[in-house]
Amino acid sequence: MDNVALYTLGRKMPKGDHIEMRGVVKDTLPNTMFRVELENGHVVTAHISGKMRKHYIRILTGDTVTVELTPYDLSKGRITFRER
Repeated sequence: MDNVALYTLGRKMPKGDHIEMRGVVKDTLPNTMFRVELENGHVVTAHISGKMRKHYIRILTGDTVTVELTPYDLSKGRITFRER
């Protein structure tokens, strides 16, 4: 295999390939994970995005958040924004 083939095998998911939904934090789990109930009633497990972690944005139970979901696994997500 050449270098191009090796690069494409280990490539990450494209940035624009995600689903954004709003939800409410229902439970706090260990390791900065949260159980979030989405607007459509589904419950997902989500972690905090890197920029939110970097800027010490705290998330509490009951907060309204925006969650990014990957189309490959709709039960896991990333919290990208907390409503004020």
